[in-house]
Amino acid sequence: MSDWKIFKGDRQKKPMAINSLPAPPPWRSFTGKESVSSTQKERRGKNFYPREDEIEMVNAALYLRRPLLVTGKPGTGKTSLAYAITYELDLGEVLTWSITTRSTLSQGLYSYDAVGRLQDAKLQGQDSHKRLGKYLRLGPLGTALLPTDKPRVLLIDEIDKSDIDFPNDLLHVFEDGEYVIEELARIADEAPTIDVQTALRDEQEESYQETVSIHKGLVRCTTFPLVIMTSNGERDFPPAFLRRCLRLDMGEPTPERLRDIIEAQLGKSLADEAGKMIDDFDQKRRSGDGDLATDQLLNAVYLIGKEGAPEKLKEQLLQYLNR
Repeated sequence: MSDWKIFKGDRQKKPMAINSLPAPPPWRSFTGKESVSSTQKERRGKNFYPREDEIEMVNAALYLRRPLLVTGKPGTGKTSLAYAITYELDLGEVLTWSITTRSTLSQGLYSYDAVGRLQDAKLQGQDSHKRLGKYLRLGPLGTALLPTDKPRVLLIDEIDKSDIDFPNDLLHVFEDGEYVIEELARIADEAPTIDVQTALRDEQEESYQETVSIHKGLVRCTTFPLVIMTSNGERDFPPAFLRRCLRLDMGEPTPERLRDIIEAQLGKSLADEAGKMIDDFDQKRRSGDGDLATDQLLNAVYLIGKEGAPEKLKEQLLQYLNR
């Protein structure tokens, strides 16, 4: 049996040892050459296998121009669904807004660096209204509502972690499809059109816009974005919010689906060898003793497939998430 360890813990310098480290798992490859959007779409969109009910609810959200609230346990593919839609329909970069207890609607719409503007004005001895756009950056929600021919995909991740008033704060923007940048509206008579920065990062994307022109401070969408909001089910949402959303509960993948995922990520040979591990994982998950994520199974299959890796690692990698 070959020694699979790169780090041996024997306190001896081995500067060449790291060179024997094999290629990373496909979902943890950082080449530095791919654009953000293409990397995400290839890794998370191309290899995602939606169920029929998930496909139907996505289409309903597209037809009705309504946000889709996706609930489910960790590792069921809630965020991957957004990348799968973007990949298949070629909708460009997924705009991601990760929610915390401190998240506010204004942060999602835009940010204004008032301190930076004041400091620059002091150094330069002047403050032109035309320079105001330098200190404004649209957030993911604000960028998603820009006028476009095709809908942007906006992923609002873990909305259940937000402040209690946050979901209702989103309602007016979702209903109206517009918002006002107050700092620009106040100077609309002197400078009616100002260029501001967007939240887009993928310069290789066809519809990439580093800056956009905002007229009189008003941003109004021409195509409502496809909004995917994920929740781990840690809280309830107000009825007014739920009434304006479509809801999808992501079930845990079946053993057949797990095998498809492993084959897509690691190849057919490893998927064939992982049959017993998949069955053990499924049985352990169904026992109800705790939550397990598909990512954990992928990690275990990849690592146990390395020659010399000890079998005991499987149990360490497949520990319940809520223990």
